Amino acid sequence: MMQPVTPDVEREKVNLETSQIPWQQLQRFFAKGEVLFVASELDLVDVAYQFSQDNKVQVAQWLAENKLAKVSDAQAIRWIENDALVWAVVVKPWLLVQG
Repeated sequence: MMQPVTPDVEREKVNLETSQIPWQQLQRFFAKGEVLFVASELDLVDVAYQFSQDNKVQVAQWLAENKLAKVSDAQAIRWIENDALVWAVVVKPWLLVQG
């Protein structure tokens, strides 16, 4: 009999899927409008977990507070110019980044 998946196990799975990557490698996702910026005061793993749990109320709150938004052209240009590394995690259909 399979054990139920606990929130801790789900969070750990998200954590293991999070990594640093050069912003340059994410350009095609940015061009498609699939990249969301996560404000530095938020925990990237927690945000990804809330997405994976389809927590629309929490996500809407972050959007309203501008703590979560599509990456702007200005941000993307700055990251390219600085050859930035960003923390990233995929939560389909989104790519969440923090940098």
